[in-house]
Amino acid sequence: MKVIAAFLLAVLGGNSSPSAADIKDILNSVGAEADDDRIELLLSEVKDKDITELVAAGREKLASVPSGGGGVAVAAVGGAAAAGAAAPAAAESKKEEKVEEKEESDDDMGFSLFD
Repeated sequence: MKVIAAFLLAVLGGNSSPSAADIKDILNSVGAEADDDRIELLLSEVKDKDITELVAAGREKLASVPSGGGGVAVAAVGGAAAAGAAAPAAAESKKEEKVEEKEESDDDMGFSLFD
């Protein structure tokens, strides 16, 4: 993933066809290690392809990936422990909502426009 990110950063920076050295420089600038095999694999896969078309094709593929219902997955995996942990979080959010309502009512500063 970091190799792809470095490649995309180079393209966004104006380099339409980054080399392996360009990708290594970007990765080294943030202290990440560069894997030569992965860099070469990426460069061979994107050679002579338009990056805009690749991103559009990737978006279409990601659109079919289910991404909702994270709370259900947590409850299913964690069982009762996850459900027990979710209850205090819900109570805290309700308390915060009540506090916000109280603050909004103080906006008139003790007088009304129609008094």
